[in-house]
Amino acid sequence: MSITLSEEEMRYISLLEMVSGVKARDCILSEEENRLIFLVEKELVGLCVGKNGRHIKKLRRLLGKEVEVVGYSEDPEEFLRLLFAPVQLSSLTLTEEDGKKVAVVEVRPQEKGLAIGKAGARIKRAKKLAQRNLGIHNIIIR
Repeated sequence: MSITLSEEEMRYISLLEMVSGVKARDCILSEEENRLIFLVEKELVGLCVGKNGRHIKKLRRLLGKEVEVVGYSEDPEEFLRLLFAPVQLSSLTLTEEDGKKVAVVEVRPQEKGLAIGKAGARIKRAKKLAQRNLGIHNIIIR
């Protein structure tokens, strides 16, 4: 699956690589949240964040934006679990509707708000990353 990055997103990825030494697979700029979300290989998340979060703190200072790092996995189930962490998924089912991949995610009732996020931010981020990286067109939380 190929990802088309804007010039701005490519600059952010280059900056992340200069600061942390880790190349991001994807980058999403969320203007409404003033947040950058980087997708890196799951094994490299700790290296990307840095000891005591020093790389992320430096990026926050340089960019004046919140910075988040999410782990990536080729396995759709593992990737979705990483996207929703720290929320524990009770079950996850991948189906197809009208020829498009759909993920149905079940969470405990007390964690549903956390899974959706403030103003739907977490679910929007998850949908965008899942679509761009695995071709999953929708995520339904139950």
